[in-house]
Amino acid sequence: MSNGPLSGVRVLDVSTILAGPLASSLLGEFGAEVIKIEHPVEGDPARLYPPLEDGVSAGWRMLGRVKRSVTIDLHRPEAAGLVGRLAAAADIVVTNFRPGTLRRYRIDFDDLRAYRPDLVMVHVSAFGRTGPYADRPGFARVAEAFAGLTHRTGEPGRPPVFAGYPVADGVTGIYAAFAALLALRQRDLTGEAQLADIPLYEPLLRMMEDFVVEYGATGESRERQGNENPHISPNNLYRTRDGRWLALPASTEQMWRRLVKVMDAADLAVHDSMNARLEHRDEIETRVAAFVAAHDLDPLMSLLVDAGVAAGPVNSAADVCADPHIRARGSVVEVPDETGRPRLMQAPAGRFSGFEGTVGRGAPALGEHTTEVLRELAGLTEPEIQDLRHRGVV
Repeated sequence: MSNGPLSGVRVLDVSTILAGPLASSLLGEFGAEVIKIEHPVEGDPARLYPPLEDGVSAGWRMLGRVKRSVTIDLHRPEAAGLVGRLAAAADIVVTNFRPGTLRRYRIDFDDLRAYRPDLVMVHVSAFGRTGPYADRPGFARVAEAFAGLTHRTGEPGRPPVFAGYPVADGVTGIYAAFAALLALRQRDLTGEAQLADIPLYEPLLRMMEDFVVEYGATGESRERQGNENPHISPNNLYRTRDGRWLALPASTEQMWRRLVKVMDAADLAVHDSMNARLEHRDEIETRVAAFVAAHDLDPLMSLLVDAGVAAGPVNSAADVCADPHIRARGSVVEVPDETGRPRLMQAPAGRFSGFEGTVGRGAPALGEHTTEVLRELAGLTEPEIQDLRHRGVV
């Protein structure tokens, strides 16, 4: 276990797939002990997401790291008591079942704080615990559509499109980890149990700071605009001579002046305000696209970097793993799996002066720690654990 800032904090992860497990992983990367509850036969469905290597999802190696795996069949009547005894030894419970499902399993907030009166629970669900949609099922793509992100993503006049990654799971997973720390701080200040109710859609809605306020001001909903930004020009992805793609947003006056100088396009300097550039967007976009198309990516990047212009390549996974900056910072690392084979994965984000994040232990086998955790934290004897195992409870 890490000696990071969350050392001594124990997290009980009663969640599946992505947002909830991501939250507990982030806490684990900075020192928390994470115990993951899984179904005894099926485990977390994320274990079987392709591509599979030796029957195990490549992605699971990332989602499952820094965790111990305990199998409990939550459908069994004995399960609620086992989860309660583990919650009694935990500081934080992370879950993402629907509110009605938690009540049916008898592991909701009120059920578990009977075991630990100052428990922190972070409950991630599609629509939250209140409101008319509280018991609707939902996944990231449903949340992205509901929050309005999908509506504004895509080309003008074309159907909406999903982002290339389930953004709602990622944003909400990060926000849920943040909420866990807020609730833990409040628990420590007051001594009282804390419930953080985090719908999948809500952090995403909060993130889009322009979406609702613009509608409130204009009465019009932001529509799909492709790669264009309604407030900035030039701002696009431009294709280079060698077939690569470059992101180039001239978001400030200084950046625009630098770009005009690199382009040797003194005639464009007359567009010396963002409003002027927006009025002449078509001309400017066409000129910038032609400039980029006349260069190969690498020498163009050198030219732009030397001029202080913010720009960057559109990287594939292969590009990311080979990039010298990413390698120098250790943003991608090799972690040995259970056989000792090195596996590429992302490192914890950020560098801190007083502590380090850690990838910790590798992803566990299903139920690898059931016996030791039930013995250490739930106080069960070996015969009691074997009886539960025999009856399919664990």
